[in-house]
Order: sequence, then C-alpha cells, then structure tokens
Amino acid sequence: MLRRPLEPKTEGGALAESAATTGRRQFISWTTLALMTTASVANLRPAPSMALYGLAAVFLYLLPAVVFLLPTALVSAELASGWTGGVYRWVSEGLSKLLGFLAVWCQFAMTIAYYPSLLAYVASTFAYIVDPSLADNGLYVALVIVVVYWSGVLISARGTKAVAGLSSIGLVIGTLLPGVVLVVLGLVFLGQGNPSAAPMDGGHVLPPWTGVASLVLIVGNFLSYAGMEMNGVHVASLREPGRQFPRAMGLATGLVLLIFILPALAVSWVMPGEDLSLTAGVMQAFQGFFDHFGVGWLTKVTGVLLVAAALGGMLTWLAGPSSGLLLVARQEGYLPPVLQKLNRNGVPRNILVAQGVLTTVIALLYAFLPDVSSAYWIFSVITTQIYLVVYLLMFAAVVRLRRLQPDRPRGFRVPAVRLVAGVGFAASLAAMCIGFVPPEQFGGQPLWRYLLIVGGGLLTIGFLAPLAFLAFRRPHWAAPDAD
Repeated sequence: MLRRPLEPKTEGGALAESAATTGRRQFISWTTLALMTTASVANLRPAPSMALYGLAAVFLYLLPAVVFLLPTALVSAELASGWTGGVYRWVSEGLSKLLGFLAVWCQFAMTIAYYPSLLAYVASTFAYIVDPSLADNGLYVALVIVVVYWSGVLISARGTKAVAGLSSIGLVIGTLLPGVVLVVLGLVFLGQGNPSAAPMDGGHVLPPWTGVASLVLIVGNFLSYAGMEMNGVHVASLREPGRQFPRAMGLATGLVLLIFILPALAVSWVMPGEDLSLTAGVMQAFQGFFDHFGVGWLTKVTGVLLVAAALGGMLTWLAGPSSGLLLVARQEGYLPPVLQKLNRNGVPRNILVAQGVLTTVIALLYAFLPDVSSAYWIFSVITTQIYLVVYLLMFAAVVRLRRLQPDRPRGFRVPAVRLVAGVGFAASLAAMCIGFVPPEQFGGQPLWRYLLIVGGGLLTIGFLAPLAFLAFRRPHWAAPDAD
C-alpha cells in the first residue's frame, strides 16, 4: 500500500508542460489511465484488517470509495489540469504558501510512519518463509524494519535505475498474481462445501454496531485509497478530458474495489477473526488454503512474491517524496542547506538519513508495544492522520481557486465542485477524528497510551516539525538555481 510519492506529480506536470510548449502532445486512452490509477492504488495489505468484518467488508470499502475516493480523483484532476507542480502549487495558490509547505511536508512526513507499517508487513510475511512463530515477535519485526530500511537507503543513494524496473515487475507479480490465486482458492474452497469462517448471510452485510470503536478500522481504507490524485497530472493527456476522465475514474474505482474486496473476503472465508493477524493475515490465509489442498510448500513461494512486491514498492518510491520536498525547499528556502545537499547520483541522501533516524526510533517501538498487530494498526493510523491533512488542504484549495481564478483554463472541471469537495473534506475530517478512537480489537490496551502515540505522532511529525522549519527559516537557505 505504498503510498504515494510527490515525484510523479511534479514530473508529470513538467512533462505535460514540456509537451504543450513543444507542440508534441502524446495522448493516452482513458482505459490506460484507468489501469495506471488502479496500479498506483490497489494492493493486498489492507485485506486482513477488513477480513475481520467478513461480508461487511464490502460496505466498509464502498463507503469511503464514495465519500473519499471519487472526490479525491475528481478534485485532483481539475487541479492538475489547471496548475502544474503538484499539491504544493495547488495549495499555495488556493490558500497560502505556508499551507502549501504544510501540504508537501505532510506528503513527505507520512512516509516516516508509513515505512515502519509497510516493513512490519514485510517482516511478518517473511516469517512464513523462515519461521511463522516470528510473525508476532516484536523484536524480530523491529530488527527487520531497521535492517531493510537502511539497506533500501543505501541502494537508493546509488541511484540505480535497474532497481526501479525490477521493482515494477515485482509489484505485478507480487500483488495481482497472489491476489487472483487467493480469490480462486477461496472460491474452490467454498465450492467444495466447506463452511466460511465468517458469516456470509444477509444479516452480516453491515458491521455490528457496538459504539464508535466498531467502525474504526474503516479509517485504514482512507490510506488504502490514498494515491488517486497521483495520476491526475495525466488528465491533459486525454483527447477529451471532460468526457473521458470520469470514465477512467469509474473504471479505476471498480477495479480497485474488486482488488480490495475479493481478497479480503477470501481471507475471511478461511481465517476466523479471533485468529487473524493484521500484519500476517494474508499469509495465514494462503497457508490455510495451501494446507487444505495439500500444497503447503507453496506458502513459502507466495511469501517470497509478496515480500518482493513490498520491497520493490519501497525501493521505487523511497526517494520520491523527499525529492518533491527538496524541490520546494530549494525554491523557497524551507529547509537548512545541509538537508538540501545531493550526493553525486542526485539523491537527497541527507533527507533520507534524517528520515531513517526517525523511522528507526519508530521501528523500535515494535519491541515494546504489547503485540505486533497493535503496533501495525497504530502506525497505520498515524500515517493516515498525517496524510489526511494533505487532502483537507486540497479540498479547500479547489473551492477557493474556483472563486479566485474562475477563468483559468482547466482541462477538466468538477461538476458541483462545492458539494464534491465538501463531501471529501467532511469525510477526511471525520476519518481523522475516528482515528483517535482505538478499535474494539485492541480494547484491552490503556486508552492514554493509544492517544499519546497517535496524537503525539500527528502533532510532532505533522505540525511541530514544519513549524520549526518555518520558525528558524533563513533567507540564505533558498537556492532556486542550484543544480
């Protein structure tokens, strides 16, 4: 569930602008854009958290798709078709430069909490290749996160282009193929007359209501859908944006929902909710299916594919958000010179190292929290909270830009923009508030600890850090002409 870097936006905007100035526009079909968007969003990581709800997972995926996924896609298309440069320029022109920096900072800072949760999934998956009992060992998970992350930094610092190509292949092999296999095995399992571990009758279409905590896991779906805005820059590459972009987003939404919902249901068919791990749930399901069909050795093969996909995604995008932050920092002088330096391969190594120090500190918390699933969920929530700040600013910016610059040419205009952006803003704000409520699966933990970690993570990483950079900002930090 990799998210979602800034670099493709900035690069896409530059390519579109370059094509416009040279007169050599290259068009893509709306189906191609739909597939690009699907590939940038869909993955298997959220399946275990939604499998806890069984058939109700369908509702819990559809609701955020309507109130968050579609508004994000539509709003980002209008902004990208009218202003190149990504979220920083959108928010800067619509609201202010300081809020623009906050947006691009949060887009970068969410990776500080995101990589520990991603690599916890990698650690738990890899445990099924070595020793499944390690999947719930916090110290093992922490060590894997630290070792793998710093290995990724060393590889990225070399600027190896081959890694990006190999990782792209890994994403397809390690996401789409296992997802199809999981669903097919699940259908065959049910077709043989085996009972589903989770109820699949009409009485379980909606999640049971036991208070706000019973719906908290829906917050994770907001992060799952994050990234729809990434391909908004390509709206200018459509021949008829006004007609074709809604088609592309409709198809992409349908494909994303299928990729998210069907594997989640397959996991719920074979794994009882009380035995499900949020980090290793996918592997638990594969092991259950493979053992049932007498091919248990395939569990290790599948684990290798899933690990390769996750690591490939991390390597591909490791330097993306940092490069986007660096570009803005050099233009406006938001970061001190030491963080603006590039190595000989053009990689912002110092930013990656500083990010790695914080990632290491967060990773070590896995060794001290009660269980791995709790830590995984907490850091996923922190990631979502930080990233939702970006969307709140983006939804506000599109409405204000309609008023401030109504005549600016846009390749696509959102119909009823106030309503669409308002729904997206309200959904994002509601998700942020719900994120502070611990889910019922972790009700045994002290509430103060959960609030301290989630609230402290959002406040420190999302707000205090950028405010500190702004407070200590110096005029000579700007280096807009630096190579």
